[in-house]
Order: sequence, then structure tokens, then C-alpha cells
Amino acid sequence: MSFTVIEQAKPRLHRSELAVPGSNPGMFEKAAASAADVVFLDLEDAVAPDDKARARTNIIQALNEVDWGTKTMMVRINGLDTHYMYRDVIDVVEACPRLDMLLIPKVGVPADVYAIDMLVTQIEAATGRTKRLGFEVLIETALGMANVEAIAQSSRRLEAMSFGVADYAASTRARTTVIGGVNKDSVVLTDRDAEGRRESFWTDPWHAAQTRMMVACRAYGLRPVDGPFGDFGDADGYRSAANRAAVLGYEGKWAIHPSQIALANDVFTPSEAEVTKARRIMEAMEQAAREGKGAVSLDGRLIDIASIRMAQALLEKAAAMGAGIR
Repeated sequence: MSFTVIEQAKPRLHRSELAVPGSNPGMFEKAAASAADVVFLDLEDAVAPDDKARARTNIIQALNEVDWGTKTMMVRINGLDTHYMYRDVIDVVEACPRLDMLLIPKVGVPADVYAIDMLVTQIEAATGRTKRLGFEVLIETALGMANVEAIAQSSRRLEAMSFGVADYAASTRARTTVIGGVNKDSVVLTDRDAEGRRESFWTDPWHAAQTRMMVACRAYGLRPVDGPFGDFGDADGYRSAANRAAVLGYEGKWAIHPSQIALANDVFTPSEAEVTKARRIMEAMEQAAREGKGAVSLDGRLIDIASIRMAQALLEKAAAMGAGIR
């Protein structure tokens, strides 16, 4: 056990993160009416170069005029390697008091985050902005993954990291099929049985990268969020990918199509059975404390301090969701 206290990022509901192109304002009202916890209006990959300036104007207007309710509102700016980035930050942050966060793409080193932090800090000071902006960064390159632990400590504004599987696959020269999907060639074989037969089992090529990013997030108080699943017609595939991320400890997942929002919210909301078990663990602990017992057991199994912490974390998560259990 470590007694090092790590400050946790500002708590936000982050089960589903809906991507909305800034060049398509017809989608803004639908996004506002959706069940997504987080909406990011995109200035980067979903917007063609000739449409960047218009998309920026669209986003500023939408953030100021559309009723987004209690959603966390975020804008994905263009990368630091483009000439669009500085204008994205200045124009949007200066004009949009409703904005909650910036999504910074292709972060490779901590200095990338520092550069945006410095610019935002100056804007806030100059304009008297009262809402402090948070950051989410995209880990989507080999360089970003190699520096993920340092990036996780790069800014007090940093709240979350997303795993950008498509660009990560391109950066690592991985063989990939659908964005966020598995590959039929990524298999392991069993030993031969008595008849000489062998079975093959598919593996998840993104598991190691997702795990490393998740550990960096949890070590430094950030929310890990899984990125896109490209085949929005494959609900089963999306749910499977979301479940794998949830098992690892992820908070939520991107939705690149409205049909994926409900799937993400369902997977990343604790089930009634999970909440009930967590409550029973906490009750058993309290009962043991009242009776002066040093050991806690439930259903014939010893409960250790790690089990109690996990139960407490799950109950806090359920409470943050307004006790919205499935």
C-alpha cells in the first residue's frame, strides 16, 4: 500500500462520448437531445481542410445558442502540427463560456499539453473567464503511448485520456480491419489433442495498449475512455469491445453514431446485481466493525481491503449516475 495521495480529476459522468462533426450543424440539436454524457464537437479529423473555418464558426454558435442541458461539452481542436490549432483554441475559448473541456489530439509528449495549457491560461486571465477548462487527450500514436505516464502528469487541467485506436494502428503499422475491432489472424493455438486436432482462439490486439493507458490514468487520477468502434452497424461488436474495456477499468467509450450511445451507457452503468453485491460488502464490513471483528466475510468468502475499496468505488460511481442502474 502506498500513502502517496494523488489528486483525482474533476468527477464527471463519462460513460458515452458522442463525436459530432463541426461541419454538420444539422446534427447539433440531435446531439443535445441525446442520452450521451459527453459531446465533443469536432474540428479535426471529421472536418475537411476547406471547411475548418466554417466548422469553427458553427461550433461557436452552437455552444452559445443550443441548450445542451447538463452534458459535458468539449471541442476537439486540430493538432499542434497544424496551423489551425491556435485559432481553434483562441476563438472557441474566448467566445464560449459554456465550453467545459478541450480534446487535444495526437498528444506525443507532455510539452504538447503544456503548450495548450499555457495558451488557455492566458485566455482565461485576459477575458476573466470564470469556468476553468479541463482537458482530455488522445493517446493515438506510438510516441504518445511510449510517454503516456509522463503525459498523465503534464497538466492540472488534465481529466481524461482516450485511446484512439485508428491512428494508433496506423502509427504502429498494425494490421487492422474495422476500427476498434479484432483481426482474424490474431489467434493463439492450443496444443494438439489425442487426435492431433488444435483449436484456435482470437485475441485482442489492443489489449496491451489499452491496459497501459488505463494504468497511467488510474495511477494519476484520470478517467480512461475507450475510443471509436468504426462499424456502427455491428451492435454486438461494439458491445463486445465496450465490455472488454469496462473489464479493464475504463469509464466509458466513444460513440461515433447515435445508435452506440445507449450501448455505451448500458455497458458502463453498474448492474443492479453489482450494486447489490457492493452494498452487501459494505454492510458486512460495518457489521464486523460493530462486533469488533478483524476479519470480514460474506457468503463464506473472506473480504479483503481491496474488495472493500472496489465496492466503495462502484457505489460512488452508481451514485454519480443518479442511481441509474440497469
